[in-house]
Amino acid sequence: MALLKGKTAVITGGTTGIGLATAKRFVEEGAYVFITGRRQAELDAAVKEVGDNVTGVQGDVSKAEDLDRLYTAVADSGRRLDVVFANAATIDVARIGDITEEQLDNQLDVDFKGVVFTVQKALPLLNDGGSVILNSSNTNAKGSDGIGVYAAIKAALRSFARTWASELRDRKIRVNVVSPGATETPGINTLAGMLFPGPDASKQFEEYQISGVPMARYGTSDEVASAVLFLASDLSSFTTGADIPVDGGINQI
Repeated sequence: MALLKGKTAVITGGTTGIGLATAKRFVEEGAYVFITGRRQAELDAAVKEVGDNVTGVQGDVSKAEDLDRLYTAVADSGRRLDVVFANAATIDVARIGDITEEQLDNQLDVDFKGVVFTVQKALPLLNDGGSVILNSSNTNAKGSDGIGVYAAIKAALRSFARTWASELRDRKIRVNVVSPGATETPGINTLAGMLFPGPDASKQFEEYQISGVPMARYGTSDEVASAVLFLASDLSSFTTGADIPVDGGINQI
């Protein structure tokens, strides 16, 4: 039996990587999904790749009007929501002596404020007994050079999950976190170039990333999507306020 049969989900940042893999997995398991992305061409390509039972809504989670348009599209479809996966994120690399106000504002707008209002604005459409999943990171418990702002925000999402799980318990809405480690996504190449400028950036970054991973490899978007599916489905019916690591054991061993 399909794990999400008859359910409707919103996935922000659904055009590439973990968001796209999760959208495809949700549809395979019987859900109808609404995905967002900032760039229309990438959004159109993602919708085509997912195939059936998907609607793309162009927008930036840092903009309230774009989130309003997303949820208006859900309401206009005659559907209500069962799952919200707040996945959209951005990252800038800068050590403490180099962080600019622009970098700080950009990450706070997308990674922090964007998550808060993605969830808040979903609540009127979210069915009692629904599931909210926040995409954090294994950096929420580590000190990683150059990505201190990103890591701090991801730690804040871990805190939000605990608080919101308590605040929404009367509606039986579960709120959980998935925390990927080094995952092979298009964004990882961008990050590699930021941390290791030069022609061998991807190789150097991979060596750096997996050097402490007990499973000695990158994770895949599909592996993270499997954890998100668990949290979205009734398989996790007695799980709330939790942080599910998908990091090859790096934070666990």
